[in-house]
Amino acid sequence: MRFTPEELQAARDRLVPDVAASGLRVLFCGINPGLMSAATGHHFARPGNRFWPVLHAAGFTPRRLRPDEQEELLAHGVGITNVVARATARADELTAEEFREGGRLLAEKVARLRPRWLAVAGVTAYRVAFDDKRATVGPQPRTLGGTRIWALPNPSGLNAHWTPATMAEEYGRLRAAAFAEDGDA
Repeated sequence: MRFTPEELQAARDRLVPDVAASGLRVLFCGINPGLMSAATGHHFARPGNRFWPVLHAAGFTPRRLRPDEQEELLAHGVGITNVVARATARADELTAEEFREGGRLLAEKVARLRPRWLAVAGVTAYRVAFDDKRATVGPQPRTLGGTRIWALPNPSGLNAHWTPATMAEEYGRLRAAAFAEDGDA
């Protein structure tokens, strides 16, 4: 689906509904929706975003899902939300205050949904939202109630430090931890 620049700009500040349910193995958390995601209503919808191929390569889904198939994630014990709900063209349009408030609201959401793991796809967003300047990619010492936290690399195509293969490896580490807890990896 193609959108004109005007249609994308009209999607600014729109919300993209969560794909979530109680008791998920992993609740993935993006930074905030981009304009393409807001225009389509689907998470990680920008062509070139590596979330969907990495999710499949890491073993979370049996095939590569399209953004418009995001509801299928629930059948695999996985969901999606965002640190900040409002859509922007770029994450650097968000303020530190929005990230902190997003972290507070995210903690409330996690308390309600109780996923085993919260996986924040963007270590910098995690650092600001949860005031943890030293966080690195991987499992975090902090928990939200009984929910463990894993900071992941941002799957945006702009994140050139991580290749699809190295991202899939890190996401795969999370998958192994999330699904091995019951011995059903």
